[in-house]
Amino acid sequence: MKTLIRCAVAAAVSAVFVASTLAADLKVGLSVSLSGPNSSIGIPYSKGMQAALAYKGEVGGRKIQLIVLDDGSDPTAAGRNARKLVEEEKVDVLMGTSGAPSAVAIAQVGREAKTPMIGLTPLSFSAADNPWVVTVAQPTQLMVDAVIERMKRNGVKTVGYIGFSDVWGDLVYDAMMKAAPAAGIKVVSNERYARADASVTGQVLKIVALRPDAVMTGGAGTPGALPFLALAERGYKGGVYGQHGLINPDFVRVAGASAQGSLMPTGPVIVAEQLPADYPTKKIALDFRSAYQKVNNAPTSDAFSAYAFDGWLVFLDAAARALPKAEAGTPEFRVALRDAIFTSKDVVGTHGVYTFKPGNLYGVDERARVIVKLDNGQWKLAP
Repeated sequence: MKTLIRCAVAAAVSAVFVASTLAADLKVGLSVSLSGPNSSIGIPYSKGMQAALAYKGEVGGRKIQLIVLDDGSDPTAAGRNARKLVEEEKVDVLMGTSGAPSAVAIAQVGREAKTPMIGLTPLSFSAADNPWVVTVAQPTQLMVDAVIERMKRNGVKTVGYIGFSDVWGDLVYDAMMKAAPAAGIKVVSNERYARADASVTGQVLKIVALRPDAVMTGGAGTPGALPFLALAERGYKGGVYGQHGLINPDFVRVAGASAQGSLMPTGPVIVAEQLPADYPTKKIALDFRSAYQKVNNAPTSDAFSAYAFDGWLVFLDAAARALPKAEAGTPEFRVALRDAIFTSKDVVGTHGVYTFKPGNLYGVDERARVIVKLDNGQWKLAP
């Protein structure tokens, strides 16, 4: 049977995936933001998944069917998509999405429907609340700790914060508040803005008036550029730091010179060519870039497409171990797949080496983070 790819995409998205023929043996359901303010993240996720499907589209001789739906950057729509995928499409696994609030909505459906989910973004709940979910994203605390360590090294004593007024903004702020005091850094502000806002001038004026040594931002994708632009407009001269939610070309394009010299944590895939030859993720990262180039006819310059690729690798490894235990498409297989995901060990991905266990949403360690510096529109490894 041929692999089937079906995507509900926004009219503005140039690449439209067309349904082909018959149902495949295994089904993967992906809900991402192909439209709306999170589309600068969602479109790379979708393109990364297409590269993953081309890289390996079968498990144990069984073809994999990928079904992609657009959630329009709306958590409610993400939940509806997840329900459609499990109830109508009978997917074996859910993946997504382009923002923490929408990922939570999908995870809730996965728990109710007893369908495993491989998240592509950090999650805000505990593993005890949902035993059907893992994520290939790095824990926010792991990444923010690296930023605070760099701030301390750079002599920062006071830092202002501005981030999204949603779960992602909370995750970054909470991680900073756990790490900063121990590093001798005082957090002097907690300003917020909505993803759809057009300006953050008011919030930035408050921060600049406090004269912090540095500013930490808690945005993602294109909307994450707003604080950088506003700080530059106000002539702020302190350091501006970001996090892994900003590593994509649309952020770089919109932020422009205002983000020059900014330091951020990311998975090592973003600087794969600059890594030491023996770095554990380097080979698969370069393989991913080759697959992405072949499928999308363009190089990858973001971190998000690689998360989708890593989610696929975790699924492939788990499915190979679950298939001998149950037939794909059955409740028994979904349970076996969930159990296999939670016993994944040393699955080498582009962002990190994944080992999952029950009671833990995340599967990576310090090998999944590096610090990069934005230098004239290019990410450079900052050891």
